[in-house]
Amino acid sequence: MKKTISALLAAATVAGSLVAVAPAAKADGGRIAAGVAGGLIGGALLGGAIAASRPAPAYGYGYAPAPVYVEPECRVVRQRVWDEYRGVWRSRPVEVCD
Repeated sequence: MKKTISALLAAATVAGSLVAVAPAAKADGGRIAAGVAGGLIGGALLGGAIAASRPAPAYGYGYAPAPVYVEPECRVVRQRVWDEYRGVWRSRPVEVCD
């Protein structure tokens, strides 16, 4: 809500300054109108980019949070299995999840 109000206030300030400084209306081949339209479009693009930017991360007292280490829930173990075709015990990797 604070950003919206700030953006509207900034837009109103820019629009007010354009109206207060604008000279008497003359056609001049549309040069003034093109300049005003270009300025408004450029300002809208720049204002939108600033409003959409992410704020810097805010950590307490200037320190980043401590890293957290989490043990994986699954692990790979070697399991002995009987090989019917060859008639021998073999080992193979098996994923075990707790």
